[in-house]
Amino acid sequence: MSLKSLIITKHSILPGFGLTMGFTITYLGLLVLIPLSTIILNATGIGWTHFWEIITAPRLIASYKLSFGASLIAASINAVFGLLVAWVLVRYSFPGKRIIDGLVDLPFALPTAVAGITLTTLYAPNGWIGKYLAMIGIKGAYSPLGVVIALTFIGLPFVVRMIQPVLQTLDKEVEEAAASLGAGRLQTFIKVIFPEILPALLTGFALAFARALGEYGSVVFISGNMPMRTEITPLLIMTKLEQYDYAGASAIATVMLIVSFIMLFVINILQWWQSKRHN
Repeated sequence: MSLKSLIITKHSILPGFGLTMGFTITYLGLLVLIPLSTIILNATGIGWTHFWEIITAPRLIASYKLSFGASLIAASINAVFGLLVAWVLVRYSFPGKRIIDGLVDLPFALPTAVAGITLTTLYAPNGWIGKYLAMIGIKGAYSPLGVVIALTFIGLPFVVRMIQPVLQTLDKEVEEAAASLGAGRLQTFIKVIFPEILPALLTGFALAFARALGEYGSVVFISGNMPMRTEITPLLIMTKLEQYDYAGASAIATVMLIVSFIMLFVINILQWWQSKRHN
């Protein structure tokens, strides 16, 4: 078989570039670009003054603070404990390891509404965990803490699954060399291991933050939806839609869309950084 025929065979697994590229653009246009552009058009159609009044309303500002603050706290918690979970799953063998590894993905498979109801039942003042928190004056459900709990629950898999492959590919001989040169465990982790997993950790943090920012189903039950206190921004979008205020809902959605694009840009930069470190 000639070299030319080998090249043709290699590049003929799928249809030509023009057809596949055209399908890709059409698919993304119908499912992503057109719906998103409709939101922006609806928001810009109400005028800049009205748009600014909507997105800077006191009730909405309070929801921004809760959504962004709770998402940041939840992503930070997941960054710490997600690293620990990934470390245990990669570096140790123990009975039930596969079960625990599977449970990490449970927030992906579990419907968000089911997660919200379950967490509310657990952390309510009369719940299994909530009643003990109430004894020391901590309110689990129907409080900002409840929002953080829900967002932490749905964000953990992003951090674990980003760090796991990096830990699996780390060369243990480098750690052994550091130990032979007199480095302690903590020094080896800080100087040798942590720089290698940092890009993956930051990417997992950004993914968990972005996911938490747009979460609705698991939060709407446990938060209590009290105006100016426990209302998240996605809830206010739904409230606007229920009131047939499509322009107002589009204005709020545009703000969240801009933030999502920024997060997408940050995530891509972090993933590029991670790929450059391992190439």
